[in-house]
Amino acid sequence: MRAAQFSRFGGPEVLNIVDLPEPRPGPGQVRIVVHAAGINATEWKLRSGELSFGAGLPQTTGRDVAGVVDELGEGVTDVAVGDRVFGVSDDGAGAAERTLVTHRAPIPPSLGFVDAAGLPIALETATRALDQLGVSGGSTLFVNGASGGIGSTAVQLAVARGARVIGAASAANRNYLSQLGAEPVTYGDGMVEQVRALAPAGVDVALDVAGSGVLPQLIDLAGDPKNVVTLADLEGSDKYDVHFSNGFVDGHGFHALAEIGELIETGRFWLPVDRTFPLDEIATAHRVSEHGHVRGRIVLVLG
Repeated sequence: MRAAQFSRFGGPEVLNIVDLPEPRPGPGQVRIVVHAAGINATEWKLRSGELSFGAGLPQTTGRDVAGVVDELGEGVTDVAVGDRVFGVSDDGAGAAERTLVTHRAPIPPSLGFVDAAGLPIALETATRALDQLGVSGGSTLFVNGASGGIGSTAVQLAVARGARVIGAASAANRNYLSQLGAEPVTYGDGMVEQVRALAPAGVDVALDVAGSGVLPQLIDLAGDPKNVVTLADLEGSDKYDVHFSNGFVDGHGFHALAEIGELIETGRFWLPVDRTFPLDEIATAHRVSEHGHVRGRIVLVLG
């Protein structure tokens, strides 16, 4: 089968399309024919060598996937061959014609493969962070980096929980944040003052998605480092005693995959796909993702 792989760390140019053996599902796994695969920051950070989870070289890539089940592992009863599912590739090998998936859910009826492939990691990450912050009805949440895939997801999930959400993004994305249900403020100088104009007493909790060096300001707004979670600033988390949310350490929020269907089908959640690319153009997709300033998701289309 055709799959994306890199044999050395570096820029997007190290990605190649190679021929690999088709995987076979073990207990609890399903194999899917991949129709679409999302691109996340984790992918290009692993490819560049910025992150390492102990995997050697060569490495496959891709976690978010959507497709059709074509083989079941032992003990699988929740889905059948032919079902449309979305989820997370077990081996980070989703940018391929077939992959194995344990954490999965049926694709909501109103979604196609491309839209579904943009959801899993964003849903898991945002849900985990909101759970850690205890976001619920009556909470006021500030999201730094609210217009990207994870930020957009966190905003909508928090609103669905009954929280008030204030979100920071570029000036060009203010209307977009309003559509998601957040009260928008603009990055940069004066951001804290803008938030305090909306919430004079500060906010209950704050989520840092952007990793833009603003943890001291978020602590000031939320009153205590314990009321702040970052998804992107590992160095700052150590310096300011802020929790860095990590699914490998903290446990995961994959329960969100099975729960999101109701919000989607009732029009309370949507996550736009900013751009799509064929598998052969995965290097270009990585460049776009790495450059940032993406509204929503970037997705590879395989069929």
